[in-house]
Amino acid sequence: MSDLENFRAETRAWLEANCPPEMREPLKDESDACWGGRNPTFKSEAQKVWMDRMAEKGWTVPDWPKAYGGAGLSPAESKILREEMAKLGCRSPLSSFGIWMLGPALLKFGTEEQKVHYLNQIAKGEIRWCQGYSEPGSGSDLVSLQTFGEDKGDHWVVNGQKIWTSYADKADWIFCLVRTDKNDKYKGISFLLFDMASEGVSTKPILLISGNSPFCETFFDNVTVPKDQIVGELNRGWDVAKYLLGHEREMISGAGNAPVGSVGAMYKDLMAEDPLLRADMAKLDVDTLAFRAMGEKFIDEMKAGKGHPAQPNMMKYFGTELNKRRHELVMAAGGSDALEWESEASKGGARPRAWLRTKANSIEGGTSEVMLNVVAKRILDLPGA
Repeated sequence: MSDLENFRAETRAWLEANCPPEMREPLKDESDACWGGRNPTFKSEAQKVWMDRMAEKGWTVPDWPKAYGGAGLSPAESKILREEMAKLGCRSPLSSFGIWMLGPALLKFGTEEQKVHYLNQIAKGEIRWCQGYSEPGSGSDLVSLQTFGEDKGDHWVVNGQKIWTSYADKADWIFCLVRTDKNDKYKGISFLLFDMASEGVSTKPILLISGNSPFCETFFDNVTVPKDQIVGELNRGWDVAKYLLGHEREMISGAGNAPVGSVGAMYKDLMAEDPLLRADMAKLDVDTLAFRAMGEKFIDEMKAGKGHPAQPNMMKYFGTELNKRRHELVMAAGGSDALEWESEASKGGARPRAWLRTKANSIEGGTSEVMLNVVAKRILDLPGA
């Protein structure tokens, strides 16, 4: 057997022995995921056991170096791990903005001290992060942000406001874009890390049309941030921010990667009677498989240093639109019953609330229109208007 074949066999055996049966069932909703943090809450003992075992193995971040809490797996080994987890139906052990967004940025731009300090905590699920990018007047035009950090010698004093900060009310720390030079729109932004428990930080939840939301308004009132909590160079935070945005868009695109056949499984009886519904579900499943193949191709190219910087925009656009289609199909197939909003039988209107939540997918992390513009200019090389 080759080294990779041996690795696959060992990986399968370890997962079969260590992944609890409860952690091989699909997530029931957003709250069913494990987010870790300074004061973590677990929905079951199995959830904690699974996270702890995977973290000890380094498999919460398998391709990160061992010094930073990972397993140091090669791209081929990481792919095998993903495949074997999928075959067994193993859940991701840890949901984390630290893994999906901040981690890659720290690996590229962070100091050695920052990598050792923060990445190990992220890998073990000991710290939960939120993202401080958008402001009330600075969404798509992010470089117009006004949150300001005043230089006080050995620290900054930060004042301002962020909006749409997902899970800010539950996060331990924030990675935040702060203007540190008011005279340069692009080169006057720095990328800061600071504790959400700092004096002067407050949050306020924002409800969406679905009746619930992960989003918050976040306020900074004379918040002290030590100088060593800057990532990258002073006034060059836009470099870090753009790099991180690519990983954020890959994360959001993952919403399109639901299990194949998941919609049909809800409506087996109806499918037998409605050939048009069967056709729509089959097309969704085919597109989901194509999306997965595209994602694997892009990952392989990225690991080989051949990825195109606009590929995350393609993933973000198609993944979010695919997720919206899936939930629209769930609603269409469910008929009037799918509109039920409050009963115990509907789990508090889980389906319509999830459907309404997907409307934000094509806005957050960059609108679908912006993604298409980037693809047109950067990949198709089309002329501007």
